[in-house]
Amino acid sequence: MRDALVIKESLKHTLSSLGIEADVASMVLEFPADMSNGDYATNVALVYAKQSGKSPRDLAAAIVGAMGTIAPVARIEIAGPGFINFTLSPQALAASLDEARTQDEWGNNDLQKGKKIIVEYTDPNPFKEFHIGHLMSNAIGESIARLLQFSGAEVKRACYQGDVGLHVAKAMWGKSKSPEAVWGKAYADGAQAYEQGGQSKDEINALNKKIYERSDLQINALYDAGRQLSLNHFEELYKILGTQFDHYFFESDTGAFGKQIVEERPDVFEKSDGAIVYKGDEAKGLHTRVFINSEGLPTYEAKELGLAKIKYERYPYDTSVVITGNEVNDYFRVLLDAMTKVFPDLAAKTVHISHGMMRFAEGKMSSRTGNVITGESLLNDLSEAAKARAAESRADDHDKLAQDIAVAAIKYQILKQSSGKDIIFDRERALSLEGDSGPYLQYAYARTNAVIAKAHAQGVPPLPLGEGWGEGVFGPAASLVRILHRFPEIVEYAARELEPHISAQYLLHLASAFNSWYGQEQILDGTPAAAHKVALTEAVNRTLKNGLWILGIPAPEKM
Repeated sequence: MRDALVIKESLKHTLSSLGIEADVASMVLEFPADMSNGDYATNVALVYAKQSGKSPRDLAAAIVGAMGTIAPVARIEIAGPGFINFTLSPQALAASLDEARTQDEWGNNDLQKGKKIIVEYTDPNPFKEFHIGHLMSNAIGESIARLLQFSGAEVKRACYQGDVGLHVAKAMWGKSKSPEAVWGKAYADGAQAYEQGGQSKDEINALNKKIYERSDLQINALYDAGRQLSLNHFEELYKILGTQFDHYFFESDTGAFGKQIVEERPDVFEKSDGAIVYKGDEAKGLHTRVFINSEGLPTYEAKELGLAKIKYERYPYDTSVVITGNEVNDYFRVLLDAMTKVFPDLAAKTVHISHGMMRFAEGKMSSRTGNVITGESLLNDLSEAAKARAAESRADDHDKLAQDIAVAAIKYQILKQSSGKDIIFDRERALSLEGDSGPYLQYAYARTNAVIAKAHAQGVPPLPLGEGWGEGVFGPAASLVRILHRFPEIVEYAARELEPHISAQYLLHLASAFNSWYGQEQILDGTPAAAHKVALTEAVNRTLKNGLWILGIPAPEKM
């Protein structure tokens, strides 16, 4: 049983003895910002003071007086207006360190054990560039999938791709005018022509209908070739990013089904000016959205409705997590509202997570105008920038290391803050080894490997951290030991909130603490304590490795 749960159960029992019934699940146990205040803190005395008829401080004193001994706790103190702080025993901390260094799955939990969860993310559109927004969706979605997997769920990764729609017609129209143009440029040309209206717009609308109908052999051939080229390119990027999808879904499959669903439910959807719409509840801030347009074609919303059902038929999930950009938030809210009436069970199982935009000094990108930094170009740019550093490393494959550094640089900048926020990508900061970057985490991990390898070469085996390594021996490592102990609870918290940034911030804290200790201490100093220090380094090594895996960041053995 985790130490936090032991403390919560003791608090529940103690409160009950004082005539106060408390729920363990709702009980708050936090990590104090200042470690001098202990390993855990709770506000239960403030929460239940009114019910008890005592002041928070008096209730805290009564709780502490009645708690007795708690196995993993060395000290209990009252702070401020009635907070209760718990300091773990050296033995409890040492036990967690031994778990960290010996268990491959250190940090996992049973939060989602037995659950089937499908996570849909990335979702690039064939015939368009794989842009920065897709990198954001991929980084967030992959990390969430791994958090859920580490929490015991059976996770399936899904990618939904818009292989039909007006964007395809625009790209194919642009390609017909300039056969030598790449698909991204062809789309930008078609989008600009469409906005200008006139004959070009009419031609693109007519082309769009033929693509849906598959009624023209020449158009079909161009479409099939362009679609396959796009999909092949996406797969190359997924391999670099460390993503392997279990299911692929396409708008060409969901569109017809979504249209059928809408047409069969006149009690939910209604006709309006030749289209079929869903009238959103204005009181809930929901706008009326078109589900089938006046051309008889399904819109984004209708396709998503079809997708929800198709996903469930393919994989009967308990939860469907969908990652999109913030720009479709309003669409998705209307979609979920409509889904509550058409597929209420699926609506209840759907969790929508949105992400912000990545911005550069040039401002917001637009694939419509052709002003776009592609995901591939950013990866290549950062890989090139990292090659000089990689060439000076001890790595066996310098090109692979440069690519791993680039992936870390991008993913960490995306994952270090909550998902819904925009980020400004700073190239120099992203590649820095000085802290608050993915390469900084990688370098800390590589450093632990170097220490462990050197210890092995010198014949210094790790000594289990049992009762013999007490508070006095922790010494300068005391903060590092306490941070390591928190890892399983951090992972569980991040999984519960579906927020990878919680894990990212923790890893930065851990790497900083290790590097600080490493700078102060000579690990292989020839004393008996060296074996304990090697064991501590092993615990850091395993924690960084598992933490980087959760973030989807490569963990190079050497740098």
